Amino acid sequence: MRFPLKLEVDSMFEIDGSKESGSGTILRLALALAAVSGEALHIYNIRQNRPQPGLKPQHLEAVLTAARLCGARIDGARLNSRELWFTPGEIKSGNFNADIGTAGSIPMLLMAVLPICFFAKGTVNLHVANGGTDVPHSPTVNYLQNILFPILKRMNLHASIKIKRYGYYPKGNGEATMATSPGHSLIPLRQENFGKLTSIRGISVCTFLSDRKVAERQAKAAKQHLSKGGFEADIQIINDNSNPFQKGSSIVLVAETDTGVILGADAIGELGKTAEAVGIEAAEGLIAEISAKATVDVHSADMLVPYMAFTKGTSSFLTRKFSDHLKANVWLAKTMLNTDFKVTEEKDLYKVQKT
Repeated sequence: MRFPLKLEVDSMFEIDGSKESGSGTILRLALALAAVSGEALHIYNIRQNRPQPGLKPQHLEAVLTAARLCGARIDGARLNSRELWFTPGEIKSGNFNADIGTAGSIPMLLMAVLPICFFAKGTVNLHVANGGTDVPHSPTVNYLQNILFPILKRMNLHASIKIKRYGYYPKGNGEATMATSPGHSLIPLRQENFGKLTSIRGISVCTFLSDRKVAERQAKAAKQHLSKGGFEADIQIINDNSNPFQKGSSIVLVAETDTGVILGADAIGELGKTAEAVGIEAAEGLIAEISAKATVDVHSADMLVPYMAFTKGTSSFLTRKFSDHLKANVWLAKTMLNTDFKVTEEKDLYKVQKT
């Protein structure tokens, strides 16, 4: 009989996965925080608040990939498991591979392990195959590349993504490689002044839909909707042919200000959803961020929490929503790292501060 790893360590984090959002967000961040801190993790009630609790293929692959990156011993890593023991070792550099096997989100897997990769002693190249680059309930791969990664670069985290194949729901078949450079320490993020808007740009992508001009129509609709609010945008068109097994589309919009603020919004194509609706959805999201004068958009807000937690000194930003994912990540950072996060309301915004 094989005993759980919890019997082999002196201390460990005990995390109830049903707390706060009760989603995969808690699992992904808990893995990263455990790996970086070098402390064992026991997480139970995994994804308890979801219609199908437990580890699904993309969550399981995130666990296995995190384990490979830090030489962790694991127990409970199997499909539909609701309990996991994760005992990390030393974080490694080098080349790694992951294979989701479904349309599960590649960006979500990358976000789960990016904090781990930063603390490797050398370069990390992570190749992820057979997943979704642009799927529901996840940021698109171009959102990470054009919004999250530039923000993290200002914190001294250097990462990039090379897209080999775009992948969409329900087949996936997407493929991408993330490369990270080693960093000694993270620089605090101080972003409390919106400043003056300087530019809006975007990327509109369609795969094997050029005959219907989907990428062009998404971009045109987004530009027209933005213009109604007095904004002009330069949107790149990509008619992609990388994935013959899965047609699809997406658009990401990026706004920048003279104080270094980077805000974004994205949207993906779906059956029964017109290209025009996709473009308008992204434009409405970006207009909401600009109008609120947020300094971090609602999607990046929760993603930045672990990096703020590892900085020395005060980090802060303003966001327009205190989302369930943001609440969960702040709670987890406080619980696992004893980090002092404060969230306060300031007019129509929320100030998130780590001291």
